[in-house]
Amino acid sequence: METPPRQPHVLLVGTANRHKISEISSVLADLVVPGGGRISVVGSNALPPAPPVEETGATFRENAEIKARAYGLRALALPPERRPRWVLADDSGLCVDALGGAPGVLSARYAGGGATDADNNARLLAALSGTPLRERGAEFVCVMACALVDPEPGEKQETGGNAVTLLFFAEGRCRGQVLEGARGTGGFGYDPLFLVPSLGKTFAELTQAEKNERSHRGLALQVFRRRMEECLKTRYGRSREPW
Repeated sequence: METPPRQPHVLLVGTANRHKISEISSVLADLVVPGGGRISVVGSNALPPAPPVEETGATFRENAEIKARAYGLRALALPPERRPRWVLADDSGLCVDALGGAPGVLSARYAGGGATDADNNARLLAALSGTPLRERGAEFVCVMACALVDPEPGEKQETGGNAVTLLFFAEGRCRGQVLEGARGTGGFGYDPLFLVPSLGKTFAELTQAEKNERSHRGLALQVFRRRMEECLKTRYGRSREPW
């Protein structure tokens, strides 16, 4: 009798943003699971419908953990064959020196709830109106939290019996400047306004490969990838199916 194909080793990313899912998928595309197979990346649309996670943390790290745990708990509602092994959630944003670190953790809703990228960019430009370029220093920050979902029986003692266990954080930062107007057609969010002086390009003008290498999310993903490789060599990366 033919052996059924191995279930994919699923990593659920706590977002429906296709740009983020694409970036994460591209960085992990060649990450091989011990014994064969690769990690399959899916978005939050794989979960049952639910209200948005309330990001009540005061820092990127706190919000990343809140989201990782929330999405992990939602994943438990899926049947075992569809349940992800890990959940990755991130919180990221732009911290502008001249604005005392704003918009920071409020970056996605800087212009209010339901704000579009254009709305947020317009508010940022208005807030910096009259500020010369040399005083428009800024930093993109990304913090990722990775959680283990539904530990195997042998793991539950070591994870405290929790159905969702936080494994690690990964962080990336990128310095730059906020321009007075948008440049480039790629990326999303504040990318068209964020200039990387050493490249002379905004994030929206970078290729995907350049962005993966330089951006805050790309740098955090490099750390995340290394930590995942470590986890895959331990019981916390172990598949439900024997390798």
